[in-house]
Amino acid sequence: MYKAISSLSGRCAALTRGSCSRPCLAYFHRASGALCQKSAFKPPSTDVPEMPPCNFSPEKYTGMSKDRMIEIRRQNCNPMTMKVTYYKKPVFIHQGYMQWLWDVDGRRYLDLFAGVATVSVGHCHPKVTAAAEQQLKKLWHTTNIYVYPTLHEYCEKLASHFPDPLKVIYLTNSGSESNDLAILMARLHTGNNDIITLRGSYHGGSPQTIGLTSNAAYKYPVASGFDSTNTMCPDVFRGPWGGSHCRDSPVQTIRECTCAQGHCMANEQYIAQLKETFATSVPNRIAAFFGEPIQGVGGAVQYPKNYLKDAYKLVRERGGICVADEVQTGFGRTGSHFWGFQGHDVIPDMVTMAKGIGNGFPMGAVVTTPVIQPVFQLSSQSAISCSVHSSVVYNESPVLTYLQLFGVDQKVQTWISVSRLPSSSHLQYSVHASRDPLPPEAMAEIFEDVKDMGVLIGKGAIYGQTFRIKPPMCITKEDVDFFMAVFDKSVRNYMEKR
Repeated sequence: MYKAISSLSGRCAALTRGSCSRPCLAYFHRASGALCQKSAFKPPSTDVPEMPPCNFSPEKYTGMSKDRMIEIRRQNCNPMTMKVTYYKKPVFIHQGYMQWLWDVDGRRYLDLFAGVATVSVGHCHPKVTAAAEQQLKKLWHTTNIYVYPTLHEYCEKLASHFPDPLKVIYLTNSGSESNDLAILMARLHTGNNDIITLRGSYHGGSPQTIGLTSNAAYKYPVASGFDSTNTMCPDVFRGPWGGSHCRDSPVQTIRECTCAQGHCMANEQYIAQLKETFATSVPNRIAAFFGEPIQGVGGAVQYPKNYLKDAYKLVRERGGICVADEVQTGFGRTGSHFWGFQGHDVIPDMVTMAKGIGNGFPMGAVVTTPVIQPVFQLSSQSAISCSVHSSVVYNESPVLTYLQLFGVDQKVQTWISVSRLPSSSHLQYSVHASRDPLPPEAMAEIFEDVKDMGVLIGKGAIYGQTFRIKPPMCITKEDVDFFMAVFDKSVRNYMEKR
């Protein structure tokens, strides 16, 4: 979420033309572009950074051929699967364990995308696997007509991690379903219809949630998501306003800032845009405002301090409720808090979440208040889902506690921050080349090179200009060192070819 370039072991690195005059540990693009001369680079080494060791041995793959898989992918699978096959040379995954993935040829990769931030504690984590196996021997699924302990144990434990009055749990099967339900409940509770979201947001791909989503890549030329309005995203990096003290983060942009202590002009400008939306685009009364605490698919965008607090106040004055979409920020991924909204010092009226709740297992949830609860009385979930999710987060020996969640997260985050790869204080990072989007072919080249050296990351933002790093929360300092070396080398390789 910051315009990081990378250190290249003490040499300047930029992804666009230009010059700078002094060596650096990390360089940032200014609003006008702080750029480095190509002459600052030495010819790239042919050595590939050494991958950290792993004591797990995957099974030998004996399944269908790569060609056959691609043929089936083209002919029989959802066309979206081909659209998201980013690599020139696709990765054929066979097995996973913790932060590692193996392809069908036995090659190992460090997974820093974690199923798009859903594999929270690591692939096939032993404790999660054991919980699933144990429950599969007892009961898979029944109906809420009957009372079975697993669901109630999980709901109680999940509710215990929310502040009052967020204590009512509705279990779903996905993030899209969670946001669909939140839309319905918001409209039923308020008696209003209009919903506001931020530009660049992603809230799902169902007919209803496509209306909330503000990214053309996920839109279709059909009517969807009626009465949904997008307002300006308060992006202090790429947006029209932003300074060097806007974010509540140890790493800031380097745009000029003359604001007095405790005062943020950028926030005032973005809130003014929200007021303009209220004045021009929606009725006097609205149903809800949906906002991710940090935009995920939109490019890991972090807002200026107090934006959500001020936005929530305006929404509630107009009869709406406030919904925090925690699909990519919940369950400790922001490091300093269990929920992303807690970093903004707000309490929403609803919280939605998805597969990260269960380490990638298909499940989601809506958490709301007793005041809103009466408008909707239906919800169901399987015993196996509840068992898996309980093992991930809240068992007697919870995995997130087992990983010493906040200690591990913050140690790794601090290491990333001080080790020359500028980042946020979150295990949800992005690397921006400049305020102007890097050309797609440049992004693709670096992306491919990182993969070829054994690291899997993602891409995002409206123009696909952001490298997204969302690792499982079991990565180590050694993994971070390896990734940094790989990313540095990939950028260097790209610059040398230019």
